Amino acid sequence: MTSETFAPGLPPPILDIEASGFGLGSYPIEVGVIMPDGRSWCSLVKPEPAWQHWDPNAAAIHHISRDQLQQHGRNPVEVAQALNDWLRGMVVYSDAWAHDYTWLNKLYDAADSVPSFRLDNLRALLTDNEANRWHDLKLSVAKRANLTRHRASSDARLLQMTLVAMRERHQAVA
Repeated sequence: MTSETFAPGLPPPILDIEASGFGLGSYPIEVGVIMPDGRSWCSLVKPEPAWQHWDPNAAAIHHISRDQLQQHGRNPVEVAQALNDWLRGMVVYSDAWAHDYTWLNKLYDAADSVPSFRLDNLRALLTDNEANRWHDLKLSVAKRANLTRHRASSDARLLQMTLVAMRERHQAVA
């Protein structure tokens, strides 16, 4: 990890998005953020009328129904504004950058807005050696923390906890 990536002692903010599926037509259904100080924010996203794609395989993983989105989701304008308020001026990291970037763009297009933050790939924070160890460490951290729920805020928290564990191991070796 490079020292200029985030403030000493504080992990970077992490964003995670759950979606209706993968590929063309998929859209964001839940967005979660974990901040450097540990505060988190999460929201379901109410689909736009044109957002019809629904992959039952994805739903089997995130356990969010279209009915839940209709009943409890916020419209894209509200979600985009909240993200801008929470993340203004920050570099925010995602482990599925290519997908999350596309879904974030879809959200902001629907909101007729632009992000006040920059989304970057979490991989940019890791050396090749750390990237090779990432998956096993993430599984270990998830098991220790008992984080089994596959939802946006839980996933963002797990990613941040794994980064912290990676940094602690790196410092212990240095």
